[in-house]
Amino acid sequence: MNVAIIQTNIAWHEPKNNIQHIDKLIDANKGADLYILPEMFTTGFSMNPESIADTDGASLTWMKERARQISAAVAGTVIVEKNGAFYNRMYFVKPNGETTVYDKRHLFSFSGEDKHYTPGKKRVVVEWKGVRIFLQTCYDLRFPVFSRNKGDYDMIVYVASWPDRRHDVWTTLLKARALENQCYVAGVNRTGDDPQCHYIGGSAVISPYGRYLAMCEDNTEEVAIATIDIQKLQEFRKKFPVLQDADDFTIYLDKE
Repeated sequence: MNVAIIQTNIAWHEPKNNIQHIDKLIDANKGADLYILPEMFTTGFSMNPESIADTDGASLTWMKERARQISAAVAGTVIVEKNGAFYNRMYFVKPNGETTVYDKRHLFSFSGEDKHYTPGKKRVVVEWKGVRIFLQTCYDLRFPVFSRNKGDYDMIVYVASWPDRRHDVWTTLLKARALENQCYVAGVNRTGDDPQCHYIGGSAVISPYGRYLAMCEDNTEEVAIATIDIQKLQEFRKKFPVLQDADDFTIYLDKE
C-alpha cells in the first residue's frame, strides 16, 4: 500500500480555500492508496468551534467525492458538532464512501481544548488494502498505554497540529511508537502559522525498525509517499516476536 502524507500550510478559518489548496496537492501527487491530511485541515487548530464547526457536513462530502475520484482513501480531522457537543473528529473515507470515525481521545488541556471539545470514547482500527490502521490525533501521541499494540493493528496514523517549540518531542515519540509497537507509523503535521503557534512540519513515515521511509522537509509544503509492506512486517514480527512478551492490561474507556 502506498501512503501519501500531505504536509501543508492551513489558512486560518478558511475551509473552502484549504480544501481547494489540498485538491491541488493531491492532483499533483496521484497514485497513492491513502492520502493523510493534518489535524483540523480545513480550519487550523481552533478553540472556536461554535463559529467554525462543519455543521453542514461539507468536509465529509468533499472527502467522499475526492476518495471516489482518485480511487484512494482519505483521512484527516475536522471540527464537527453533534447534539450540542463539539468533536475533533477524524474521518477515514474509502472510495466507496464507507467512512470510519475516530474522535480524539486525549484533549490538549494546556491549550483549553478540553473546555471546548468532547473526548472520544473508542479505540478505532480500520482496515484498508490489507493493512490494519490505528487512528490517532496529535496529543494522543504522548500516551503509549492507549496506543499499545494488542496485536490488532499494523500501522498507526497520527495527524497533528504540533508546534515547532515541541518539535523534538514529535519526532522522538513517532519513532518510539513504531519501535515499541512493531508497526509502521505515519505522522502528518502542518506548516505555517496560526494566531498562537508556528509549525514546521516534521511529517514522516517510519518503519517498524524505526527507520524513515519518507520525510517532508521542514517549513515546506510537501507531499511524500512511502510503501507499507505487510509481508515484511509479518516476517519481522515472526522473526523477532517481542509483542508476545508484552504485559497484559486493560484500557478503561468511558461508556457510551
